[in-house]
Amino acid sequence: MNLNHTFTIDSLLEGCKRGERKAQESLYRVLASRMMAVCMRYAKDTYEAEDMLQMGFVKVFTKVAEFRGDGSFEGWIRRIMVNTAIETYRKNLRTMNVVDIDEVYDQPQSTFDMSQLETKDLMKLIQQLSSGYRMVFNMYVIEGYSHREIGEALGISEGASKSQLSRARAILKEKLIKIEGSNYGTYAG
Repeated sequence: MNLNHTFTIDSLLEGCKRGERKAQESLYRVLASRMMAVCMRYAKDTYEAEDMLQMGFVKVFTKVAEFRGDGSFEGWIRRIMVNTAIETYRKNLRTMNVVDIDEVYDQPQSTFDMSQLETKDLMKLIQQLSSGYRMVFNMYVIEGYSHREIGEALGISEGASKSQLSRARAILKEKLIKIEGSNYGTYAG
């Protein structure tokens, strides 16, 4: 089954390189839901994620000849989606909630049990973060960017990136603790 998936993606790649509309449409149908999940992590809402997805696929189809084959085609498309999300963030940038790193270290740290938490619930919590926190959290935790790379991509300092990540984690912990507390209350009754 995985072999068929690879064959399908590779054959669609060749069709897209030739500018075949059917291949582009098929590639979109095969990968749109996975790429939408990537966009949703960065977007403030579904509408923004849909815009990112559309802009990302336009870039894929216009730049497909630049794909060198260093890695998977799907991974290359995913990178385009993340970069499109970063560009969208920059365009929509108003003010970022930058917290001084010293303030974050003064925050009490807590632990929590995530065993009862579904992935979709965690994604909802991440989406509730302000755009600056959400962007840095996703880039660092999910995409694996360094703070230096995040700073360069977003036009902020490494320290601001670290601060944003630390604050995002603290906010998520607070939200998770509230959820855990409400679950204990449910079990106690």
